[in-house]
Amino acid sequence: MPKPTTKTPLTPAVLHILLALSTRERHGYGIMKQVESDSEGKVKMGPGTLYGSIRRMIEAGLIGESDKAIDPDMDDERRIYYKITGQGQAALTAELQRYRAVVAVARHKRLSPNPVAYGT
Repeated sequence: MPKPTTKTPLTPAVLHILLALSTRERHGYGIMKQVESDSEGKVKMGPGTLYGSIRRMIEAGLIGESDKAIDPDMDDERRIYYKITGQGQAALTAELQRYRAVVAVARHKRLSPNPVAYGT
């Protein structure tokens, strides 16, 4: 994965992982469950996709391993927690701006199957 810039669209997996990490640090299984929850069950990320994406995202500087101290009574101390970086936050912000622009075009063209969405 090349170093992303704010002009590079994100893959769906990367977008979902960044969204999951945007509110707090999470371990791999926590990321998978958050993605599933955020997408209302429409996106289910398997371990291969998740950990392959995490590895590439760390290499690209979008996320990093957290220094979060694990309470062994509350969690498995082998779990690695991940956090979004400043570069990851910038990429997420740019991607969300791209999505907003696409939605604005769709609204302008009245492409929604629900005309009530446009106040008509």
